Amino acid sequence: METTYKQIIKGLTYLFIFLLTGFVLSCNHDSTQIKNHTKKTKDPANIKVFGEMKAELTSPPFVPAPVGNRPAKRLYMEMEIIEQEAEMADGVSYVYWTFGGTVPGSFIRTRVGDVVDFKIKNHPDNKLPHNIDLHAVTGQGGGAEASFVAPGQEKTFSFKVINPGLYVYHCATAPVGMHVANGMYGLILVEPEGGLPPVDKEFYVMQGDFYTEGKFGEAGLQAFNQQKAIDERPDYVVFNGSVNALSGENALQAKAGENIRIFFGNGGPNLASSFHVIGEIFDKVYVDGGDQVNSNVGTTLVPAGGAAILEFVADVPSNLVLVDHSIFRAFNKGALGILAVSGEENHNIFAGEIEEGIYNPGSSLAKETPKDSKELAFPSEMNKGDRIEAGKKLYMQACFACHQASGEGIPNAFPPLANADYLNADENRAIDVLLHGLSGEIEVNGKKYNSMMPAQNLSDEEVANVLTYVYNNWGNKGTEITPEMVKKRRQ
Repeated sequence: METTYKQIIKGLTYLFIFLLTGFVLSCNHDSTQIKNHTKKTKDPANIKVFGEMKAELTSPPFVPAPVGNRPAKRLYMEMEIIEQEAEMADGVSYVYWTFGGTVPGSFIRTRVGDVVDFKIKNHPDNKLPHNIDLHAVTGQGGGAEASFVAPGQEKTFSFKVINPGLYVYHCATAPVGMHVANGMYGLILVEPEGGLPPVDKEFYVMQGDFYTEGKFGEAGLQAFNQQKAIDERPDYVVFNGSVNALSGENALQAKAGENIRIFFGNGGPNLASSFHVIGEIFDKVYVDGGDQVNSNVGTTLVPAGGAAILEFVADVPSNLVLVDHSIFRAFNKGALGILAVSGEENHNIFAGEIEEGIYNPGSSLAKETPKDSKELAFPSEMNKGDRIEAGKKLYMQACFACHQASGEGIPNAFPPLANADYLNADENRAIDVLLHGLSGEIEVNGKKYNSMMPAQNLSDEEVANVLTYVYNNWGNKGTEITPEMVKKRRQ
């Protein structure tokens, strides 16, 4: 009996040793696989190149076709540097220094393991030497030293892309800041093996800050201001090189239900971007254009010289507004664009306005509270001068933020009231705008605006006073608006 018991114990011991040995061997095998996989991922210099092809380069906001599942290849690409005058805003021009004739420069799309033969050409009409520093390149200056070209010169240099991600490229010729500030930046995408997951639409957007002699909106050809650049005081902060690059006829287009991918970069040279799409949420943000993915993000921070890949579904039809959420840059310096989404409404997601009413607390507390000394009071009988004075107080409380204290408005966002043909042409229309609001495109003094003004909760007396103030300032025609005129329009 004792012998049998010892045999059982001995047998169980052998079984345990056998199972333990198998487990250890299995772990070693898995560890070997992990190490081999890591080595494969971290040493793409060993990826073999199969064949060659001419790379497709595209101007913003477009991107080349996805890499997909193709093998690593030798890519041939050419990029021309062009110094040229172009529109910064309505009536404002600027001499940009460009890669490929656009700001940002042409979009470059590769995959990990590709070998790139890059020819850079400096147009003979240019005034200055230039080069290119690609953040995706491992090598001296990101290729800057090997690509230095004088006007009328071209060079070809070669590199292998070994890190997947989205990277900025820019000119690195001294003074570097000035070359970047004049528009010399773009994006290069290095897709992983197998490519990025497919989506319905892809767009290329870059932010940049510009420093001009004149203030924002000042007409004419504007020169670069070095001191403003050093002080980091830009007059313009824009997407894709100009105020109107992504609005009006240039608005991005998509359909409801489509998967959208934005390759977003920040050329700088100075400011970080708080990038936000008003009316949508990023389902995925590839932070810094790398491997880390954040989900359900409203606003993402992109540093100067950095990039991010942003993905979301355009759930409902609307005009999605692209902004730098350092918000004065959007409405006062130009960092604003439109992604126009068309299609059928989806009331399960957004039902829009479902009820309207008048809000009047009418509480005893409100009735008993002494009136604020700053509350506007109107004489029972007001002459034109009284209306102008009372209207000025109202204007400075409710109107000046959009239309400015001088009535000049905000270029490309809110129309001017000063010497405004739209205003002076029709007094009844002006009253209607305050009573009922205004949306859609209008033309003021030869320029088109497509913003929205909500209805103002003002009495007949208040509407009369503020419009009388506006009509009697800034070169307008001097009309007096009366409460009786407003009452007729309200009825």
